[in-house]
Amino acid sequence: MRFETRAVHAGGKPDPATGAVAPPIHLATTFEHGPAAETPLGYMYIRDGNPTQARLEEALAAVEGGETALVFASGMAAAAAYLQALPSGSHVVYPSDVYYGVRALAQEFLPRWGTEATAVDTTDLAAVRAALRPNTRVVWAETPSNPLMQVSDLAALAKLAHEAGAALAVDGTFATPAIQRPLELGADVVHHSTTKYLGGHSDVQGGALVFAKKGEAAERTTHVRKIGGGVGSPFNSWLVLRGLRTLACRVERASSNAVAIARFLAGHAGVEAVHYPGLPSHPGHEVARRQMSAFGGMLSFRVRGGRDAALRTTSRLKVFVNATSLGGTESLIEHRASSEGPGSPTPQNLLRVSVGLEHPDDLIEDLAQALG
Repeated sequence: MRFETRAVHAGGKPDPATGAVAPPIHLATTFEHGPAAETPLGYMYIRDGNPTQARLEEALAAVEGGETALVFASGMAAAAAYLQALPSGSHVVYPSDVYYGVRALAQEFLPRWGTEATAVDTTDLAAVRAALRPNTRVVWAETPSNPLMQVSDLAALAKLAHEAGAALAVDGTFATPAIQRPLELGADVVHHSTTKYLGGHSDVQGGALVFAKKGEAAERTTHVRKIGGGVGSPFNSWLVLRGLRTLACRVERASSNAVAIARFLAGHAGVEAVHYPGLPSHPGHEVARRQMSAFGGMLSFRVRGGRDAALRTTSRLKVFVNATSLGGTESLIEHRASSEGPGSPTPQNLLRVSVGLEHPDDLIEDLAQALG
């Protein structure tokens, strides 16, 4: 079955009690059980699991091609639970260009949990190999990366990680399973902020992990979620389940829009550089062509003239919305260094763009008048 069909039908079987085509929302926080806490229907308490969340987990496993999935309250809750489940004394390799929350997790929190972490350019396989240690348990990859849109070779990283006895975990938020499925390339787990493209309408917060195989890693992470309490809410699970049904067509439109915008920006005198793997000039273009079916709706670009010129550009925009996050129907832009806060390594003239579903000509005209 092709992806588009799976995305529409995964987790969407009619409700057996009523025949409703739209999945029901079960808002109960507790469920009837037996006198000795038997759970004949599979549920006891919302933090352990709930029927709506279970539907979403079934759907996510199906669209990513994994054996099991876990849903969380946010993308960061998912990442934290997976890394917190590692044995004490572990070592993690993570990208030098990575979502700032994961960077903070690696630098501030992992040491408290008895885990070491090393930042490395994951597009440089020799650098990754050199960073591996006997106690490395996870290589964390993010491709395309946030916000520089770097592309890492997932099949090659999986080989390196497995040879070292480590797992490859991939943040698939930017690409989505609509255009890139890391488990098919050898990854062991895929991470998502379902707040973004999977929800798709800027109205839900959530996170998820999809595991290639059921086993110890999934079990340990499930225990962290249960005790730590980062479980997803039923209503948010329902919203993401709804978003999955339109994921393929939304990503297709956002990707085609982004290609048009990237080409325009690449030819504009006021733009210093464009970071988009769909451009042949991008250093990761060939790898992206090999492991992605399209190039996605995310890009970033550097405005000639520095920070002030970048901020001036964003202040003139009329169709793009100055806002953080990504993956909604509307086009968003942000001065990423300002959003990340003090100490951000992001270039001060860089603007990150989440391309939406508007007509591409309107978006290009808006950028043209803002850049001057």
